[in-house]
Amino acid sequence: MPAPDSHRGRVLIIAGSDSGGGAGIQADIKTVTALGGYAATAVTAITVQNTLGVTGVHAIPVDIIEAQARAVLDDIGADAIKTGMLGDVATVELVARLLDGATGVPAVIDPVMIAKGGASLLARSAVEAVRTLLVPRATLLTPNAPEAEALTGLPVQDLDGQRRAGEALLAMGARAVLMKGGHVAGDRVVDVLMTATGETVFEGERIETRHTHGTGCTLASACATGLAQGLTLTEAVARAWNYVHEAMLRAPGFGAGHGPLDHAWPMRDR
Repeated sequence: MPAPDSHRGRVLIIAGSDSGGGAGIQADIKTVTALGGYAATAVTAITVQNTLGVTGVHAIPVDIIEAQARAVLDDIGADAIKTGMLGDVATVELVARLLDGATGVPAVIDPVMIAKGGASLLARSAVEAVRTLLVPRATLLTPNAPEAEALTGLPVQDLDGQRRAGEALLAMGARAVLMKGGHVAGDRVVDVLMTATGETVFEGERIETRHTHGTGCTLASACATGLAQGLTLTEAVARAWNYVHEAMLRAPGFGAGHGPLDHAWPMRDR
């Protein structure tokens, strides 16, 4: 795999804050930094959260979210944009407008709907907005099985279901879909990167651990960093997949619930 361009790698992250540091903006910043990129943010919500779950959410006004994003884009710029928790229809509509104004900047859309502990992070009314406004604007869409089911109405219970849902999402306009298999039963986890020209399968033994908090945020941010650094889509996803796998294996063991990953492992290895 070629070395990423050290002069690129600016990632604008539009997502919610996780006070526990395992997911959301905190995980995104750690991931982008560990992989050599530069993270900037537009915070969409402040959550009261730890490894046991989400106990409170304070939504940021849409005009403040927009002001954050435009402040970054107008001055620092971005080589990729990554979205996470958006919360409601108005924020989804704002993100669509921002993406339209960021010509040529790849967008990694993580359609965050449910927290690891089960709390809702996206209003039901906003699912249709994600489907119609963000999926067609996605350079890469990274749904897990429940999110893919919500977006397509198709069951995702096995590899065939992953592929069918991925094809449906491509038909909705996404340029590429990474169908994640962590929620699909089996001894092995299979993620499928699908584009109009074919697919690439990423497969490994399922890691039996409770330390899985923020895996989706981390994977999407790692993919965005690779794209921002000039890697091809397949290269970016492959590096991201390996990064998350190792971060899970090295999890620090914090908390009594769904624990965080070790986002900083590449920095220590260097």
